[in-house]
Amino acid sequence: MSNTILDTNFNFPGQQSVYKGKVREVYKLKNDVLVMVATDRLSAFDVVMPKGIPYKGQILNQIATKMMAATADIVPNWLTATPDPNVAIGQACEPYKVEMVIRGYMSGHAAREYKAGKRMLCGVSMPEGMKENDKFPSPIITPATKAEMGDHDEDISREDILSRGIVSEADYIVLENYTKALFKRGTEIAAARDLILVDTKYEFGKTASGEIVLIDEIHTPDSSRYFYAEGYQERQEKGETQKQLSKEFVRQWLIRNDFQGLEGQSVPEMTDEYITSVSERYIELYENITGETFVKADISSIQERIEKNVIEYLG
Repeated sequence: MSNTILDTNFNFPGQQSVYKGKVREVYKLKNDVLVMVATDRLSAFDVVMPKGIPYKGQILNQIATKMMAATADIVPNWLTATPDPNVAIGQACEPYKVEMVIRGYMSGHAAREYKAGKRMLCGVSMPEGMKENDKFPSPIITPATKAEMGDHDEDISREDILSRGIVSEADYIVLENYTKALFKRGTEIAAARDLILVDTKYEFGKTASGEIVLIDEIHTPDSSRYFYAEGYQERQEKGETQKQLSKEFVRQWLIRNDFQGLEGQSVPEMTDEYITSVSERYIELYENITGETFVKADISSIQERIEKNVIEYLG
């Protein structure tokens, strides 16, 4: 399990600053160039797990790259190159401090809130009489404030975002429209793979020239939830658990082991056997979501490989 990348300390030519998120590390270079490294860190309930998952960073980066390319005709994005399996390079911009979460089905966090008796999520009403994993009449946008590493993202309504001046109304309308367009395209891509895009989140930023662009990841199993389309309706009618492709299997394992990121709780032990199973599950996710066979990168010396590939690209 040692061949994972958990932390980086690169010094690229023209480097000005480094930001470390829960999973990605972002190096800002001169001329507004960003180098984003997808690590193998695993985050759940806004807590970074103590051990990494082999190939996870490569999987997330490559899915995001493919999905950026598949949506570039409807929403501009920050990406310009992927010189390494774990690396994306693009244009620096000022990130909006909200995550645009969109839900087509009542699953995950929405289902947990619904079970607790709540019928309002982020200022959006959820109909009475729904069962977990039922489809909403139409997708709902339930934003979250973007947390720094180690802090919990928090639900927030459109009204609070505007009243607190987190995003201007004019910009927020663009973010809403982009979110709906991306979700529609993502739903179509998933359907072609016999999958259902259940819910996802998008992050946006504004460039120095004032353009709003899609940033970070898109339609990955870390940022999205997928169901298998085959048998979905039958499972709903029988009240059975849906077969899904997402990081939810990690969350459910943690819940079964009495961990939800709450104060006083400890992360359960992640055995080598469990870590291998998670890695295999991420590979399965990749192949189902993209329809392509996953090709494992050389992980004998990941940091050296990344440094070499990035410097060659920049040079």
